[in-house]
Amino acid sequence: MEKSMLIGFFALLINAGVSLGQDIQPSQVPSVVVNSFNKAFPKASDVEWEMQGDLYKVEFETGLLSVDHDVWYDKGGKLIEHKEEISKKDLPSTVLATIKKDFSKYRIEDVKKITKAQQVVYTLELKSAAEELKVAFDTNGKVLSSALD
Repeated sequence: MEKSMLIGFFALLINAGVSLGQDIQPSQVPSVVVNSFNKAFPKASDVEWEMQGDLYKVEFETGLLSVDHDVWYDKGGKLIEHKEEISKKDLPSTVLATIKKDFSKYRIEDVKKITKAQQVVYTLELKSAAEELKVAFDTNGKVLSSALD
């Protein structure tokens, strides 16, 4: 069961970049969803809403450095997934150790933390002079997927 959840999770990650949503006005978002969002992210700025299937996706920024976030809610206001841009210094030491051991010739770029159903995955680009990889790690530093980008 856990393996099938992980496979589904990564299929969603791969498709998230190519799935198209329909922009909607904030007034078209149910109040229960807006209230959940406002409670969880009271300092959000540059807020944009979309419909993706039956989920409400909200893109926004936080903080002085304008950290990007993407969050998906169901129609009842339950947070389903949260993808946020993070700094490489915020990666767990286990992930950094795996990169140092297995990807020492690469530099780290475009780091994201994705939380879904209490599972956290870190996705990042690893670049060398010759190639660019898109790699996903679990919190223990295990490589979950790796593909040429």
